[in-house]
Amino acid sequence: MIQTETAFDATLAALADPTRRAIVQRLGGGDLRVTEIAKPYAMSLNAVSKHIRVLENARLIHRRRVGREHILSLDPRPLEALGSWIADQKPVWAARLQALDALLQAEDRAEDAAKTEEQPHAR
Repeated sequence: MIQTETAFDATLAALADPTRRAIVQRLGGGDLRVTEIAKPYAMSLNAVSKHIRVLENARLIHRRRVGREHILSLDPRPLEALGSWIADQKPVWAARLQALDALLQAEDRAEDAAKTEEQPHAR
């Protein structure tokens, strides 16, 4: 489980940056060269390469060389694993939120009842 948690941490940390999320999204449409990834960003190729390295370290993307070109491809497995974990957690959190809602509604009813008892009766 610790290895899985470390992988989730790396995935979430990599996706915390909007540039990296955009890169992942673009690679969802198919493989791209590093230069194609860098083109829409107002930053140096070196800066984009740092973002790419973070995504590679999180195993979200893979790089292969074709001649002098570096081709990037998305590996959806870390995203799928994280999505599965989130789906597993959803019923737990839904139950906790329902219990909290029930508690808050009970408190509201108790406060309303107390206010009603405090009000003088109109004659």
